[in-house]
Amino acid sequence: MDYPNPDALVSPEWLEQHLEAPDVHIVDATYFLPSQDRNAREEYEEVRIPGAVFFPIDEIADPDTDLPHNLPSAERFASKVADLGLGDGVRIVCYDANGLASAAARVWWMFRVFGHEDVAVLNGGLPRWFREQRPLEEFTDPPRPTRRHFTPRTNHLLVRDREQVRANIDSRREQLVDGRPADRFRGTAEETWPVTHYGHVPGAYNVPFLDLMDNRELTMLPPDQLRQRFADAGVDLDRPVTTMCGSGVTAAVVNLALYLLGHKEAALYDGSWVEWGNDDSVPVETGDAA
Repeated sequence: MDYPNPDALVSPEWLEQHLEAPDVHIVDATYFLPSQDRNAREEYEEVRIPGAVFFPIDEIADPDTDLPHNLPSAERFASKVADLGLGDGVRIVCYDANGLASAAARVWWMFRVFGHEDVAVLNGGLPRWFREQRPLEEFTDPPRPTRRHFTPRTNHLLVRDREQVRANIDSRREQLVDGRPADRFRGTAEETWPVTHYGHVPGAYNVPFLDLMDNRELTMLPPDQLRQRFADAGVDLDRPVTTMCGSGVTAAVVNLALYLLGHKEAALYDGSWVEWGNDDSVPVETGDAA
């Protein structure tokens, strides 16, 4: 059975067939946490899918906050992606070196926030591309893209801030789905980013983003299994959803899964736990979801 909204994923076969298409532009969205001691840009410069440009999520971000890789202004986003040759009239395909477990979904979401809907994620990312022995550029100079105009049209429905999440605790208008691993959601494990509080936003549901993927293939689960993952967590797919995680990156994997299942307007709490968990004024729960 196909996804209700299949356009958000492309297969390696499809992408290889369109490598020379002038209206298809490829983005390496790999991101590594500081603790991983890996350099995404250097790895991109060593090997990449032919024609791919590198998208640095910590640079195409808000420079005026201490929160990691928060959304920039529409003007900053438009200027930065235009320099990468990404703009109006092109289909953008994002991939990363961790299958779906890095920032490809985050970059997909960012483009949608700023009004560019013709964007997709490579299902299985670079690891699957390697396994299938598809074409690569290795140890060559990266592409030098021609600047392309990007017209930003911000879709505020796709973003939530701390005050909106706080208000939702009482209103319960939206279901808040936390994509962190279960032990971090419960507050029994260390967080990726420094925080002063551990646990989760009261009333949140826990759908770990890794549970939405085939852990061997690093591809998105088929639709019936995705629906079951949300149902098992108590999430009603007929109601509005906002997602979050540690810093707003892997939450986008949950958004991608929701989009594939028909939830085109699922929002993401950009500050996520790195903001909430450092705020003494907001409530925190520990343990399993209610």
